[in-house]
Amino acid sequence: MPIMGIDIGGSGIKGAPVDVETGQLVQPRHRIVTPQPSTPEAVAEVVAQLVHHFGYEGPVGCTFPAIVQHGVTLSAANVDNSWIGAHAQELFMQAIGHDVRVLNDGDAAGIAEMKFGAGKGRQGVVIILTFGTGIGSAIFTEGVLVPNTEFGHVQVRGKDAEHRAAARIRDEEKLSWKEWATRANEFLQYMEMLFSPDLFIIGGGVSKKYDKFGKYLSVRAELAPAQLGNDAGIVGAALAVKDLH
Repeated sequence: MPIMGIDIGGSGIKGAPVDVETGQLVQPRHRIVTPQPSTPEAVAEVVAQLVHHFGYEGPVGCTFPAIVQHGVTLSAANVDNSWIGAHAQELFMQAIGHDVRVLNDGDAAGIAEMKFGAGKGRQGVVIILTFGTGIGSAIFTEGVLVPNTEFGHVQVRGKDAEHRAAARIRDEEKLSWKEWATRANEFLQYMEMLFSPDLFIIGGGVSKKYDKFGKYLSVRAELAPAQLGNDAGIVGAALAVKDLH
């Protein structure tokens, strides 16, 4: 049976039922603009709308751009600060009337890429970075996830890395691919200094344009574009629910 995955971001909330055996979306994903302000109640309403859009009945996996521990969001990146300390899992369960698992958005993308994408079968240390409204992250060692890394908030030149090198910044500052890649590469080199990964997987919407900027990235580790693109969070959220059963 397909499992519904929902990917909550600062600009959009998207979801679809997922065949968790193949990683394929069973129906085309549906996206709703993130409400402003993006309070817990407003976002929960959109989650319910997405579930109802597909006529889905069953457990749901939800990503969230925050540290998530035991269903509670302990931070808030690119969403309303009222999410800090919110019982997200309980809130979503009340909104849709079914079991919900909430996990960090970067972790979800990483789970999907390691299962079905560029990280499939890879051992050693693998770091997945998703460049979008912010920068999501996940790190795996010998296939095991270390959750809630939130590397997008490490300091580079005195500010959060995602405030210099997120895909949103490239658009807002009208940077060329080379200019943006120079910033992204500085972040990658910092991650490499800390963790010496065997592989970096570059995800988020920019992964579709990897040919535009990949040539400007220079690190010792192997580099690969994510294969699931913007569907990674949806697929990873659904896989997280499968792992509970």
